[in-house]
Amino acid sequence: MNKLTIQERATVIRGLVEGNSIASLVRMTGIAKTTILRLIVDFGKVCEDFHDEKVRNLKSRLIQMDEVWAFIGAKDRNATPEMKKEMQWGDAWTWTAIDPDSKLMVSWFVGPRTSDSAHDIMTDVAWRLSNRVQLTTDGLAAYWNAAINVLRNNVDYAQLIKIYGLDESHGKYSPPQCIGIEKKPRIGNPDPDLISTSYIERSNLTVRMGIRRYTRLTNAHSKKFQNHVAMTSIFMTCYNWCRIHQTLKVTPAMAAGLTTELFEIEDLLGFLK
Repeated sequence: MNKLTIQERATVIRGLVEGNSIASLVRMTGIAKTTILRLIVDFGKVCEDFHDEKVRNLKSRLIQMDEVWAFIGAKDRNATPEMKKEMQWGDAWTWTAIDPDSKLMVSWFVGPRTSDSAHDIMTDVAWRLSNRVQLTTDGLAAYWNAAINVLRNNVDYAQLIKIYGLDESHGKYSPPQCIGIEKKPRIGNPDPDLISTSYIERSNLTVRMGIRRYTRLTNAHSKKFQNHVAMTSIFMTCYNWCRIHQTLKVTPAMAAGLTTELFEIEDLLGFLK
């Protein structure tokens, strides 16, 4: 790590958050794979700590939540019990929460698709907010239970449930056609016009395009859970602080009032010891 200059580190991180694989960066930069992996783990911890310190007391009006599927080592159905226990292989869901106004990624959490994971991200989101918000999720029951247990009555919460047709002519990797939606208020008094998951679903695409290990139908998937978590933290932090949103013309962190300055990746790398 000490042999790389900050410019070399920044080149690697920029390549990673623009969807390049580690193998391609090794070819382009000549930097060893082990060095890049070590940088990912170390810088991932820096980004996680930076997010926890800076993203607090948000005055968000709306929050949307969803989860993105990926896998570590092998898909759940192909991973043996020993692989799952000893190597943490199998399906990995990244739970995300976004402010649709500022496009700020408020929180993320990598874990199984369980009620405990829903509770963890709901707790983290609640900790970062300073006021009551309107929250929208999909129809997953775990969200409703988590909202009741964590946010209680201090939220206007609704679920947006998509209704799919019975036509089975869709492709293998495409969902059935969505023929309608149902908006279900759950807690408080959510505004029906603001019940939406459009922004968080669009951010799912941003994640898949920006993190190579989330790309479907490739062999670029994560092989270690630690690396998967670290790379997710790096991307989310760089997205919030270093990437100017095309619509907003500022970074999400600037739009959310967390800073007035554009951060460069070198600025974040400055916290790396």
